[in-house]
Amino acid sequence: MEEQWCGLTGLRGAGIAMAGPDRSGPAQRGDDAAIAAEVREVRAEYAEEEAEAAEVEAAENAAALEVSLSLRITRELEDALKRRSLDEQISPSALVRRLLRQALRAGDQPVLTEQRVEEIARRVMRESA
Repeated sequence: MEEQWCGLTGLRGAGIAMAGPDRSGPAQRGDDAAIAAEVREVRAEYAEEEAEAAEVEAAENAAALEVSLSLRITRELEDALKRRSLDEQISPSALVRRLLRQALRAGDQPVLTEQRVEEIARRVMRESA
């Protein structure tokens, strides 16, 4: 990336006139070198911080998935899980984890509440009359 930065001397070389005194001498080249060195230093520090953050994230993910669970399921359920995981473009394990989390968040709510059963019964009575 540093090759793209050309400073004032590069602009003059490209035929672009700059306002102010001519500073293309040794002092300007020294400033350009100092700036380029600072840019390299900042980029290296940023890359190091990003690498550390990635390591921490990987360690957290590994710790979160340290318990394995073995289930016996029917072939039909396995096929359905595989199809759905392909449709959603995630692994079957990730799909099962998500489905289990959703089921646990739902708590002890019945699949059909009394109110819902009554609504269905009223609708059936209306439509059959």
